[in-house]
Amino acid sequence: MPTEPSIFDAAGALTREYLLDRGYCCENGCRNCPYGFRKPDSPQRPARRALRLTNLTRNEPVPRRIVSLCPSNTEILHALGLMDRVVGVDDWSDWPESVRDIPRVGPDQQVSIERVRALKPDLVLASLSVPGMEWNIHRLETSGLPYDTIVPHGLDGLWDNIRQVGRITGTAARAEDLVSSLQHRITEVSAAADHAHRPRVYFEWWPKPLFAPGKRNWLTSITEIAGGISITGNVDAESANPSFEDVIAADPVYIFMAWTGVARERVRPHVLTRRPGWERIAAVRAGRVYVVDEGLFCRPSPRLIDGLELLASVLKGNPPASPFR
Repeated sequence: MPTEPSIFDAAGALTREYLLDRGYCCENGCRNCPYGFRKPDSPQRPARRALRLTNLTRNEPVPRRIVSLCPSNTEILHALGLMDRVVGVDDWSDWPESVRDIPRVGPDQQVSIERVRALKPDLVLASLSVPGMEWNIHRLETSGLPYDTIVPHGLDGLWDNIRQVGRITGTAARAEDLVSSLQHRITEVSAAADHAHRPRVYFEWWPKPLFAPGKRNWLTSITEIAGGISITGNVDAESANPSFEDVIAADPVYIFMAWTGVARERVRPHVLTRRPGWERIAAVRAGRVYVVDEGLFCRPSPRLIDGLELLASVLKGNPPASPFR
């Protein structure tokens, strides 16, 4: 696992190393860069409060009132049997179904600190799983609310994240059992997969510009375990930005559309299949373009293993009726 780069600089902005690691940075140092990146010779910005990933101490009591700021955090809490302690969630948390009755604190990139504070949490579980979430940490740091941050790093990082939540919620033993169970399921999938004949796979996270999983993302590992090979898995970052021509040249045998934050029923396959030249791609010619539930593939939560099992079934030629179409 690569060494984790420093996330924040002394001025409270995201570092170049972190942005490159996640695949977010174009390195142009644009004046309006949403991530705050500046080239070394750029004018200095006013210093901001230095940020931390947590303000918890070792002696914190076990939290009883938890606010989750992203769907994957909510799903980890659910898997650890902690939903009875969750008093607030972000707007996009949609699983399990019981989460619908929990108060909302705003979208995962722009949570309302006022709503969070009103819920009187003794733990706010933040995340850096999606670009833009770092601004939540700015607001949490200045608010004085107790918080901890999940930083996903590939499939192996999921085990670290589950153990992290277990540690701070007093459920460490349960977390170890969960990790062991999920890893056992992975072993079973890998043993049953055909690793000798790996079909080329393209996962599309976003249509314009194209976003896809890079080498360090969990989906690249999941694709390999299921018996495939990701056509963007050679990009040494969390995410890749292939061109239309790159995908045509790679000629994937399977295409999976998992648009981040977009409900499956709102994804339109013709947006992809009508792109110039894409009619020549093997997956398009054979009708192996599938719209998938992004909740099973785009969130660093235990549900990724559900997605792995479904993907392995498809690569064996057995696409289920749901959640694929």
